Amino acid sequence: MSTATAIEWTETTWNPTTGCDRISPGCDHCYALTLATRLKAMGQAKYQTDGDPRTSGPGFGVALHPGALLEPLRWRKPRVCFVDSMADLLHAKVPTDFLAQVWAVMALTPQHTYQVLTKRPERYRRVLDGPCWCGGGHPPGLDFRRLVEGHARRLAPGRAVDLAAGWPLANVWLGTSIERDDYVRRADDLRAAPAAVRFLSLEPLLGPLPEPGPDRDRLGDRGRGERSGVPAVGPGLGS
Repeated sequence: MSTATAIEWTETTWNPTTGCDRISPGCDHCYALTLATRLKAMGQAKYQTDGDPRTSGPGFGVALHPGALLEPLRWRKPRVCFVDSMADLLHAKVPTDFLAQVWAVMALTPQHTYQVLTKRPERYRRVLDGPCWCGGGHPPGLDFRRLVEGHARRLAPGRAVDLAAGWPLANVWLGTSIERDDYVRRADDLRAAPAAVRFLSLEPLLGPLPEPGPDRDRLGDRGRGERSGVPAVGPGLGS
């Protein structure tokens, strides 16, 4: 189920996947890993897949939850929603087809605002704007959009979406986490992704980041969002 949350920059959470693997120092004290261990011990069904002990832990193996996909369609009032507070949606173990189902739900519910945050922003572009899958020379990203449209028809019969003129989705914010200067490259991967709004999380901040100047553009506006190239206030991010 989706849940209310104490996270100050969102209103609710939605976890169509759970679990992850640590990939950088910003993961060393992951709250989700600690919480997943407790939830597994409590018998929570979503947290019974164990991860690799070297990079993950009990209850924190990557798991897909198709039964959670339709939750946002049942919300009566518009919400700001953090997608996968207990996972990294862009993890390599999350199949492209399942990502298309998540995007289909977000396309079917334009009244909600979705915040996707990852430490793997290079996958945004590969999935959302990737090359033709069939060798037929289709424009970048077209195959994924068609997959999203197909899942939308299946998940909500009679509520088909047309992404020809509505891509990227206006209600989906794409973000990445940067904990110190040697991970600023994630901002470059984020900037290459098709998105209506991009944002940065600078938490936990473990080291210096570029000072304002020639490199500032690489960090957007240091904890603000970017809509259509114009700085806009995004979710409350790290200082």
